[in-house]
Amino acid sequence: MKKIALLCSLVLLIGCKSGNTSSSTAKEEKKPEFVKLNINEVNSFKKNRSYELGKRVLMTCNSSAFKPFTKEEATEEVLKKINKDKIAMTCQNILRVFGQFQDMKLVEAIRYDEDKYTVFRYKCEYEKKYKIKELRVSINDENKITAITTKDWNDTYNP
Repeated sequence: MKKIALLCSLVLLIGCKSGNTSSSTAKEEKKPEFVKLNINEVNSFKKNRSYELGKRVLMTCNSSAFKPFTKEEATEEVLKKINKDKIAMTCQNILRVFGQFQDMKLVEAIRYDEDKYTVFRYKCEYEKKYKIKELRVSINDENKITAITTKDWNDTYNP
């Protein structure tokens, strides 16, 4: 009787194999690979463009005057997403919590070779010093903005 119970347990154990098969691991998302760049070696045109266009968006909160991006400055997706109404709504929250935008400092540049774009990370300075905000400006190899986002600053880059 013990042998039969042991045999059944062994068969049951063998039958319950892990759900990790090669087909399920193929479904796992592949994390994009990036390289941190030396800021001094980054293309100066891209650095200047990311700064100027990022600052243009943040200065809108101070002046309430948004100069829309052109097709030479941003991708179609960005042109559709960034509009005066969306910026005005975001600015209300920023002004209330952080006060007037003062400036931003480039801290890091990250390159995604596979997707052919560079992310510029800026620490933003505001009138009120509650938290440090980050502005990320992504620029592709055609020197067009592909994304602009703000987050709370974290010393470690998290894509």
